[in-house]
Amino acid sequence: MSDAHDEHESAIKTPKQLIVAVLAGFLVPIIAIVLLVQYVSNDKKVGAGSSALTPEAIATRISPVADQGFNFKDASGPKTLQSGEAVYKTICAACHDTGAASAPKFGNAADWGPRIAQGYDKVLANAIGGLRAMPAKGGNPDLDDIEVARAVVHLANSAGAKFKEPEVKPAAAASAEASAK
Repeated sequence: MSDAHDEHESAIKTPKQLIVAVLAGFLVPIIAIVLLVQYVSNDKKVGAGSSALTPEAIATRISPVADQGFNFKDASGPKTLQSGEAVYKTICAACHDTGAASAPKFGNAADWGPRIAQGYDKVLANAIGGLRAMPAKGGNPDLDDIEVARAVVHLANSAGAKFKEPEVKPAAAASAEASAK
């Protein structure tokens, strides 16, 4: 019989290789654990140690939603008339910027030329009463006639008209005229 079954081969043949293998057996798992902890904990922190608990951040989170750009109107208060540009930006721009439904484009003299030739009163009457696809007052019945007139002047003057801004009568004079009728 042979003694081959008692012989065994190992990858570690010297004491130096044994030391390296033992050290690698300890260091590789430790390095892997450290890297794994770094990966897991390298997230945005929202607790202690972050900017989430600063007084400014807390004040922003608990501030009322109503303070974020909403303007409330007092229905019983006096009406504040908007400028022509403000009315244009909120109401008219939807159609007059793009030319939707054959609306004359803002600042386009070719589109506005025939309308300007009809005169201020006719253009204003069309804006207040509506014309073809455009609803009366641009679809906002809450607009005052003066606000619509200001928007008409803003639109027409952008295309070369020389319309004058309508004058607003003082409230005392307007109420005196209303009571005299």
